[in-house]
Amino acid sequence: QVQLVESGGGLVQTGGSLTLSCAASGSISSANVMGWYRQAPGKQRELVAYITSGYITDYANSVKGRFTISRDNAKNTIYLQMNNLKPEDTAVYYCSILGFWGQGTQVTVSS
Repeated sequence: QVQLVESGGGLVQTGGSLTLSCAASGSISSANVMGWYRQAPGKQRELVAYITSGYITDYANSVKGRFTISRDNAKNTIYLQMNNLKPEDTAVYYCSILGFWGQGTQVTVSS
């Protein structure tokens, strides 16, 4: 059982930045793929970004060039650096590692 705790969400103005963290209770070094997802009100959960064990990354088209996913195996943590935030980025953001999910952290971008 791996517990994931997201943090770093909040309220920010358009164009602002936030960095989300997802801390795992156990080692993440064996995880092949780790991802950040988001779910806006009335919408389905969508993949935002993922990073592999080989540090390959990919992003949803809507966030390419603005978001950066990274991982720190020593800290059992993954991050999502979000720059140039837009109102449409408003959602609850979740991390997923080894099939486990965190509780989510709210990101609200005001116009």
